[in-house]
Amino acid sequence: MTKKALFLDRDGVINKDYGYVHTIDKFHFMDGIFSLARLASEKGYLIFVVTNQSGIGRGYYSESQFHLLTSWMSERFQEEGAIISKVYFSPYHPKHGIGKYKKDDFSRKPNPGMLLDAINDFDLDPRLCIFIGDSETDINAGLAANIGRNILFSSSNNSLDICSKQILRISSLNEAIPFLRN
Repeated sequence: MTKKALFLDRDGVINKDYGYVHTIDKFHFMDGIFSLARLASEKGYLIFVVTNQSGIGRGYYSESQFHLLTSWMSERFQEEGAIISKVYFSPYHPKHGIGKYKKDDFSRKPNPGMLLDAINDFDLDPRLCIFIGDSETDINAGLAANIGRNILFSSSNNSLDICSKQILRISSLNEAIPFLRN
């Protein structure tokens, strides 16, 4: 069976990015994220979160704090009618990581490691997948993993040159809804 997925970056797509968000009181969901995720679930998409979390590697918060917040976030999605199949995260940073976290790990975007792990773990067809991220790093990871549709979610007019039908730019999560296929 061919499986499709909706990949979501966390900070800046699922929640507002205030920088190193790691507590519930600082976690504010983006407008439209639940309706997008609910519709994706209804159309048969598995939902994955792929997120760089260098705040762990920098010592700003612990992996256990990240997992507590992730459990709460996943429960909120479930309450809204959308199941997150798995959250993939990369706690590493090649320059600012501390101890075991100081490395350029293949999991860290723009490398495609987290996406490729999900594709292999869940037998996904990357051509049928969608990845929504808020940075060039996200888009480059999606392209490297051969994700069929890469969507840059940004209200700013940043420098990423959109010249491929594999890459789209949106300023509202609701603009991604038409790209969800049955």
